[in-house]
Amino acid sequence: MDDPTHDGDSPPALRRIRQLFLHLHHPSPPFPSSIAGEGQLVALPCGSRGRKVAAVSVAELGQYMRGRHREIQERVFEFFRSRPDLQTPVEISTADHRELCMRQLTALVRDAGIRPFRYILEDPSLYFAISEAVGGIDISLGIKMGVQYSLWGGSVMNLGTKKHKDKYFDGIDNLDYPGCFAMTELHHGSNVQGLQTTATFDPVTDEFVINTPNDGAIKWWIGNAAVHGKFATVFARLILPLQGMGGGSADMGVHAFIVPIRNLKTHSVLPGIEINDCGHKIGLNGVDNGALRFHSVRIPRDNLLNRFGDVSRDGKYTSSLPTINKRFAATLGELVGGRVGLAYSSVGVLKIAVTIAVRYSLLRQQFGPPKQPEVSILDYQSQQHKLMPMLASAYAFHFATLYLVDKYSEMKKSHDDEAVSDVHALSAGLKAYITSYTAKSLSTCREACGGHGYAAVNRFGTLRNDHDIFQTFEGDNTVLLQQVAADLLKQYKEKFQGGTLTATWSYLRESMASYLSQPNPLTARWEREDHLRDPKFQLDAFRYRTSRLLQTVAVRLQKHAKKLGGFGAWNRCLNHLLTLAESHIESVILGKFINCVQSCPDQNTRHVLKLVCDLYALDRIWNYIGTYRNDDYVAPNKAKAIHKLTEYLSFQVRGVARELVDAFDFPDYVTRAPIGMSSEAYAHYTQYVGF
Repeated sequence: MDDPTHDGDSPPALRRIRQLFLHLHHPSPPFPSSIAGEGQLVALPCGSRGRKVAAVSVAELGQYMRGRHREIQERVFEFFRSRPDLQTPVEISTADHRELCMRQLTALVRDAGIRPFRYILEDPSLYFAISEAVGGIDISLGIKMGVQYSLWGGSVMNLGTKKHKDKYFDGIDNLDYPGCFAMTELHHGSNVQGLQTTATFDPVTDEFVINTPNDGAIKWWIGNAAVHGKFATVFARLILPLQGMGGGSADMGVHAFIVPIRNLKTHSVLPGIEINDCGHKIGLNGVDNGALRFHSVRIPRDNLLNRFGDVSRDGKYTSSLPTINKRFAATLGELVGGRVGLAYSSVGVLKIAVTIAVRYSLLRQQFGPPKQPEVSILDYQSQQHKLMPMLASAYAFHFATLYLVDKYSEMKKSHDDEAVSDVHALSAGLKAYITSYTAKSLSTCREACGGHGYAAVNRFGTLRNDHDIFQTFEGDNTVLLQQVAADLLKQYKEKFQGGTLTATWSYLRESMASYLSQPNPLTARWEREDHLRDPKFQLDAFRYRTSRLLQTVAVRLQKHAKKLGGFGAWNRCLNHLLTLAESHIESVILGKFINCVQSCPDQNTRHVLKLVCDLYALDRIWNYIGTYRNDDYVAPNKAKAIHKLTEYLSFQVRGVARELVDAFDFPDYVTRAPIGMSSEAYAHYTQYVGF
């Protein structure tokens, strides 16, 4: 008789018969309480069905969440609480909002003495903490601060050399030099290498001449340009005249230049520069986006930000990097701070929205058993299904972005090539995944609060509109996910050629074969709660899906490339590639969440975080249960057990939902929505409309 444990290439029906044979002859052994592996994953004890969730200390949980960032964020919150004149009203015109936003930023820097620019260089994690806090005050303020310090200031500091830092640092820091980041053009956004603006060197005058060659090259959506900016970092093609009798010119690729756009004293627009207002937007109307056109604008040669490429007085080009592509990659690699900031700030927006929705859902009562008091709408399973996985995701994203900020800070200190590559891919993936999730969640939160969620004062509309563009700027999410997929394929290829792997993809070191081998018919049927809540099972499930997607898309690309070529094959497999990138990012997020749960020093806090982490993991596994079932990774009985446990975990998280949102530690002044106040919500709401 053939060995029933050997699957080979058997059809699905026969494989399932063999799985049943193994299940009947080899009952599930007790699951180990600890499993060695990456990060020493330990299966923490989980409560029985009848056990109440451990008491939560909001103070302990809040301290663990915010750590050393707590003080600087409280300084920001307290300053704006003390200045009601700086509060953004519910209804405000575009012009007034822009002026208020500039006053808010100026007051933060000059009156409160908080200097975000210095933290960009000294301690990026504190800069991002400030960014999250000011975004809670007004997302427009957070973006305007980012334009001034992360984009305009960051480009000068990261792409320039000592002469630029000496000349511009103080003026950027104290807002004497408000500036712009002029990269995007009307015809080119994500494809930065396709930019058309030119900077032609004139050896006679020792100047660069900046030109907009056609309407498609007009710089578009440039923050700070319409009203307040005095300088711009302009990304343009560096054109050098060829020496000799033949003439002609050489295109050295995209470089960055400091271009003054307004007079420092009179604020009048400088000659040769045309500035127009991009107008009223769907959101973020506190940011003055403008369009710039250049007509033979001359700037000194020293205004080239020359860290990666320089031009001498006699017109000779020098660079430590040998090719246009390497210089371009190094330039963009230094600008990933914007993506890091957007991912981090997007989590802050999600926290505020979830806080409002959860508090309202606890407050609002509706229907109930006959002749009994009405019950909180958060007691309804449907409301728990909407909000509890979202609350768990906010916690997961919080820890993942803290990890991203740490990696970014290490990269800024080491400038190690591997660290740069790792942060570039990780920031692209987290920015894309988190901002897309938050955008969808904002609509869900509005719907979960019914008609009251539609009132502008309760903020969902403003949060949704202001946040929506997070999915597009600093890299369109679809494009960023493709970068992640491309990097995964590169790592996959190097793995099988004996190469090394960067830190983010380190789980692939554990041999793709271990994730892609035939699923174990025993573990495919295990359905006990301690197994489903074991981090080893959860991570293995996430990584199996990623590895499976990676292997199958690699095969598909190779197949289609023979007929369609590389570009055609990529386009044919594009949806598959995007799913791969999202799956990988989910694996990274879960891994970091598990690590942070296990590192929590307080037992009760750790127990509650474990509960939240389990909900995040199992909710995602259930979302993709079709994949796991098709691959026989999960048997039918196990799929049902995952579904039941996910619903039960949502119910348990509901029991500590108030404490979980309170631990985000947003003062009522920041949350602001009357229905999201920590107490007397309806009193605040009725007072707002005049009762």
